[in-house]
Amino acid sequence: MKRVKRRYLAVQLEMDGVPSEKELMDVIWSSVVKFYGEVGASLTRMALISFDTSCKIAVVRTSLEMLDSVRTSLACITGIAGKGAVVHVLAVSGTIKALFKKF
Repeated sequence: MKRVKRRYLAVQLEMDGVPSEKELMDVIWSSVVKFYGEVGASLTRMALISFDTSCKIAVVRTSLEMLDSVRTSLACITGIAGKGAVVHVLAVSGTIKALFKKF
């Protein structure tokens, strides 16, 4: 069986207030489902690795083949929990260790 290659994205939130981890992932999942459907969303194999509420930076894991799809969906997010929000991808890496070294 072929091993799934993963990528880790550092994501910066710009919004008033701080959303919970559940609110953040609900918005990300709904954006991916809206653009690529449920089958496409399941292929992303997304997971929230960490979320730093003080600087509003989250680390999201996804599969390599769906990386561009996830980045596109993140760019289309305009609100979280009823508040206006913008999501920026700061960095992409193959390992969590290398991603944290970039900051």
